[in-house]
Amino acid sequence: MAGGITDTGELYSPYVGLVYMFNLIVGTGALTMPKAFATAGWLVSLVLLMFLGFMSYMTTTFVVEAMAAANAQLRWKRMEKRKGDDDDEDSSSGVSDSDVLLQDGYDRAETRPILSVQRRGSSNIFEITERVEMGQMASMFFNKVGVNLFYFCIIIYLYGDLAIYAAAVPVSLMQVTCSAIGNHSCSVGDGTKYNDTDKCWGPIRRIDAYRLYLAAFTLLLGPFTFFNVQKTKYLQIMTSLMRWIAFILMIILALIRISRGQAEGHPSMAQLSGIRNLFGVCVYSFMCQHSLPSLITPISKKKHVNKLVLLDYILILAFYSLLSFTAIYCFRNDTLMDMYTLNFTNCDIINVAFIRYFLGLFPVFTISTNFPIIAVTLRNNWKTLFHREGGTYPWVVDRIVFPAITLIPPVLVAFCTHDLESLVGITGAYAGNGIQYLIPAFLAYCSRKDTQLVFGSGTVNKHLSPFRHTFWIVFVLIWGFSCFVFVTANIVLSESKL
Repeated sequence: MAGGITDTGELYSPYVGLVYMFNLIVGTGALTMPKAFATAGWLVSLVLLMFLGFMSYMTTTFVVEAMAAANAQLRWKRMEKRKGDDDDEDSSSGVSDSDVLLQDGYDRAETRPILSVQRRGSSNIFEITERVEMGQMASMFFNKVGVNLFYFCIIIYLYGDLAIYAAAVPVSLMQVTCSAIGNHSCSVGDGTKYNDTDKCWGPIRRIDAYRLYLAAFTLLLGPFTFFNVQKTKYLQIMTSLMRWIAFILMIILALIRISRGQAEGHPSMAQLSGIRNLFGVCVYSFMCQHSLPSLITPISKKKHVNKLVLLDYILILAFYSLLSFTAIYCFRNDTLMDMYTLNFTNCDIINVAFIRYFLGLFPVFTISTNFPIIAVTLRNNWKTLFHREGGTYPWVVDRIVFPAITLIPPVLVAFCTHDLESLVGITGAYAGNGIQYLIPAFLAYCSRKDTQLVFGSGTVNKHLSPFRHTFWIVFVLIWGFSCFVFVTANIVLSESKL
C-alpha cells in the first residue's frame, strides 16, 4: 500500500483514478476484517466502520488540499527564481523547483509579489500537476521536529506492514499444507482448532512448518530489499484481477451457503472487548493517505476530485460491509480465521480443489509481489531520514546496513508471532492512526497558514477541503490522540488481566 501507483506523466481519467483508489484501499486489511467483525459484534462493527470511513474521507480531502498548496508554493518559487535569474539565464537550469523550496524552508521574505501572482491567475496556481510526496510536503510545511516525527511514523507503519506480510504468507502456506489428520486441505476451515505444537508432517510441528515457510519467504524475497524494484503496470493488473476474483468468489460462496440454510453464524450485537482490534483493522483497511500524491496527481480532470473520492469511500464501505456480514452469518465466530480466505479451504464449503487452493494461497501470490516494493520504500525512507545536505553514504552503509535494518526487524516479529489480527490491529491503531489522522490534519493546518502568509488572506485554494472550518482539524486531532490513549489503556488492562 505504500508504493507509487503510476509515473507522473501517465495521465488517466477521473473514473480510472476511482478504480485505482478502490484497488489501493481494498487489500490485505479486508481479509482480517470478518474476524474483527465477529469479535466486536455486528452493530458496533458497522457503526465504527462507517465512522472511521467518514474520518478517513475527511483526512483524504486534507491531503488533497495540502497537495494543491504545495503545488502553489512550487509555482511561486519558480516565478521568484525566474525573476532573479533574468540577468543570468545560464544559471537558471541548475536548480530544481523542489531544491529551491527545500533550501528556503520556512524562511519567508518580506517583499513578495502577491498581487502579481494573483493577477497571473490565482485560480490556476493551486492546480495539482506536480507530484509532491508526503515527505516533501512535511519538509515544506513542518519544522524539523515535525519532519522527524513524520518519518518516524511512516517507518513504524511500513515495519508493521512488512511484519504482516511476512507472517501472512507462511500462515497461509502452513494452513493449506498442514493438517492433523493428514488430509492436506479439506480440514483447514472446518472449525477444528489446531495448536502450534500439533503435528504437520511426521515429526514436523505446525510452528516448525510456519518457520520453515518464513525462512523460505525471507530467502526468496529478502534479497530484493538490497536492490531497486518497481511495480509494473502488468503486475498491478494481474494482482488486482486475482484480488477481485478471490473477493467475489468468497462473497458468492458465502451467499450460496446462507441461501441453502447452511449458515452457522450467530453474531452478537456488541462485544466491547473486540473494539481495539476492530479499530486497528478498520484504520488499516482505509489506509491510502500516504499514496495519494501518486494516485491523484495523474488524474486528468480534478475539478470534482473530492466527489469522486466520496463515491469511492461509499463503494468501499458497502463492499466491506457485504464481505463481513456474509462472513459472520455464514461461519461460526469461533471458526472464522485471521485470514478469511482460509475458511474456504474446507471441502464442505467448496468441493472444487482448484478453487480451494486458489483461495487458500491467494495471499501468497498478492502479498509476495507487494513485499519487495514496501521493503524498498521503507529502505528509502531510512536513507532520507538520516540524509544530510551534500553528504553521501559509504557503500557498506548504503548497500548493506540500510537494507539489513529494513528486513531483519519485521522477520523477527513474524518469527515470534503469527497472530495476524493483532499485528494488523496494532499497526493500524498506532502508526496507521498517525498517518491517517494526525499527519493530514497537521498538513491541512500548516498549509493553510502558509498559504495565507505567502499569497495573502484573500487567496482561496481551489482544492480546499469541504471540511474547511478549523473545528474539523481540531476534531481530528482530538480523535487521533484519544485513540492513542484508548488503545494503549485497552492493551494495558488486557495484559493486567492475564
